Amino acid sequence: MDPHPESAPSAWVERWASWIRPGGAVLDVATGSGRHARLLARLGFEVDAVDRDLRLFGKPATGVALREADIEAGPWPYAGRRFDAIVVTNYLHRPLLPVLVGSIADGGLLVYETFARGNERFGKPSNPAFLLAPGELLEAVRGRLRVLGYEDLVVERPRPAAVQRIAARLE
Repeated sequence: MDPHPESAPSAWVERWASWIRPGGAVLDVATGSGRHARLLARLGFEVDAVDRDLRLFGKPATGVALREADIEAGPWPYAGRRFDAIVVTNYLHRPLLPVLVGSIADGGLLVYETFARGNERFGKPSNPAFLLAPGELLEAVRGRLRVLGYEDLVVERPRPAAVQRIAARLE
């Protein structure tokens, strides 16, 4: 679930959106309130948004196909499908990382941003199971995607947090 349901889209997602093939198919994983799905649909992408509970999403958005699925306990609902971009923010389920990387189409982009070790000093999440280890996103794409941007830092907005983020392309 999105811990910031009323917040604006992530600056990281906004930064990399122009790198997605125009009109391309985009998957917003763990969409929560749908802040990124809505942004990407407004930008003209065909957006699929998945979450285990779509109640936070609220009113359906034009250009967004919603799917309710438990992607941690159930089967991957997009088996065999490839996306021009996959966006993930504020969510980590490590067994899903190779599935996401394998679901990127040729020329497609993975844009991922979530909490990292060190975040425990700012509040939740503080459980190491939900915090990326140093370089973990780099390792998840190593040898499969070309890294276009990567950061492991403390941000002040939308609230102070330790985050790790990556933008990587399948070439």
